[in-house]
Amino acid sequence: MIQVGIFSGYFPYELETTAKTIRDLGFNTVQLDLHFKDLDLSAGQITKEKAKRVSGTFRDNDLPICAISGYTNIVHPDPEHRKANVEYLKEILRNARSFGTPYVISESGTFNPDSEWDHHPHNRTEDGYEQVRSVLTELAQTAYDHGATFLLETYVNNVIGSVRETVRVFNDIRTPGLELLMDPTNYFDGNNIDDMDTVLNEVFDTLGDRVRVAHAKDVKRSGEDKSEKHADIGDENALASHTFRGVGDIELPAAGLGSLNYDLYLQRLAERNPNAPLIIEHLDESDVPRAKQFIVETLKKYGI
Repeated sequence: MIQVGIFSGYFPYELETTAKTIRDLGFNTVQLDLHFKDLDLSAGQITKEKAKRVSGTFRDNDLPICAISGYTNIVHPDPEHRKANVEYLKEILRNARSFGTPYVISESGTFNPDSEWDHHPHNRTEDGYEQVRSVLTELAQTAYDHGATFLLETYVNNVIGSVRETVRVFNDIRTPGLELLMDPTNYFDGNNIDDMDTVLNEVFDTLGDRVRVAHAKDVKRSGEDKSEKHADIGDENALASHTFRGVGDIELPAAGLGSLNYDLYLQRLAERNPNAPLIIEHLDESDVPRAKQFIVETLKKYGI
C-alpha cells in the first residue's frame, strides 16, 4: 500500500506547528524542506543536534521523514554560485541520516543564468552533460560515504531532461549512492504531452527499478502566457522550487488539475515501486485536502 505524504515547506510555521498541522491532515510521511521559522538550517548551520531535533519532532507526530529537499542548480554558470550550491547539497547529504532518511533530492540544473527551470542551449551539449556528470559523481560519492543516497529528479528543461539522458547517467555513474526520484510530469514538453501514455510507460519500463520516492503533481499545456510561472503559497520566504508552476508550453499545477493520466501513473508506480512514498506538491495549504482526496481516491480505486 503506497504511503501518501507532502512537502513540509507548504506549511511555513515553527517546527512543532508544521509537524502537527501535517499530521492532522492525515498524512503519514513527509518530504522535509529545511525551512522553519524557529530553526536555522541554512548553509553552514546544519548540526546533528538540530537534525535529530527535527526528526524527533516529526517522529513524535507519527510522521516519518522519507526524503529531504536539496533543490539547487548544481551547474549554475557562475562558478562561485555553483560551488556554494553544491557545498550546501553535500552538507545536507552528510547529515541526512540524522534527519532520519538516507534520501536527498535535487534536479540536475541548467546553464541558464536567470532561471533554475528554463532551458539553455548548453544543456544539450556534450560539455554540458560532462559537467553535470562530474558534479553528480561527487554528490553520489559524498552520499555513499555518509550512508545516504542522492536522488536525481529528471526535469525536461535541465541538463538531464529525458529518459535517454537519465539512463546515460545511471550507466556512467554506477554506485548505490545515486538513484531516482520519480516525477512523470517532468518528462513532458510541447512535443510529447499528447502522447502521454507512451511516455509514462517508457519512464517506468526503463527506469522503474531505480525509483525510491515519487511525486504527485500534474501537467497540462499552458495558454498564451509562456513566461515562467510562480504561485503565491503564503510564504514570502518560500523557496522558488515550491512556487514554480511551469514555463514555456507546459504548466505544472497540483494533482487533479491537469491532464496527467493518474490511473496509469499510480498503477505503474504500484507495480514497479509499491513501497515508494508518494509526495504531493505544487499547491498551497488551502488546496491540500482536495489534492489529497484526489490521490487517495485514485489509489483506493485500484487497491493500492
